Amino acid sequence: TGLPGNAGTPAALSREEGIRRTVEASKASFLREEAGKTLSYHAFLYTQLRVLRKRWWVLQALLLAGLWIFLPLADDELYAYRSMGVAGSLFIILIIPELWKNRRNQCMEIESAAYYSLRQVYAARMLLFGIADVSILTVFCGAASVSMKVALTELLIQFLLPMAVTACICFGIFCSRRFFSEAAAVGACIVWSGLWWFLLLNEKLYTAVAMPVWAVLFGMALLFLAFTVYRSIRQSDKIWEKGLEEKWN
Repeated sequence: TGLPGNAGTPAALSREEGIRRTVEASKASFLREEAGKTLSYHAFLYTQLRVLRKRWWVLQALLLAGLWIFLPLADDELYAYRSMGVAGSLFIILIIPELWKNRRNQCMEIESAAYYSLRQVYAARMLLFGIADVSILTVFCGAASVSMKVALTELLIQFLLPMAVTACICFGIFCSRRFFSEAAAVGACIVWSGLWWFLLLNEKLYTAVAMPVWAVLFGMALLFLAFTVYRSIRQSDKIWEKGLEEKWN
């Protein structure tokens, strides 16, 4: 009965039907078993935390520690404090390699096929970056304000404002409809850092801007940063599709 000539016999058809049902039952059992093993969101966040390379956070912390040590030793305190803007830009630049690594390693196709969507992957990473950076910055600002007698208003103008604008540039390029490499993002951030440096070295221009104006500029930078981060998360699938389109074309 197992010969090819008997493939159309009732016994052969019955055996094929039995094999098909067995395969379908196995698939259904496998899917039920896997559905029970789905990661909770907390476990998913922990998994993303393990994927992220912590060396960039360590470098950010070392950068701020170096700035905290350097400021009291600077001969010209005024220009030393205004140089904090460069450190603020470097603080954000250290994030860029981690943000761009999935594009550089071409692993977005794998991430988009996971149980959690690519949008959720981006949201988890942004959340983890935000928690880590806010924690590092809180410690630095508190230590600088207490130990070096630096006013919080000075920290806002000299450090947090250029850092927020740098973050806007970084995420603005990241969520752009056109594909830009991480080198382009780093270059744009460095150009902004240079412009900020020359702006603060202009004493007349710096003193002409009142504190409320600096506060408004900082608030606008934060709002635009929130918009670019939200857009990066919302358009993650489009970024992936655009990257594939440019890759194949």
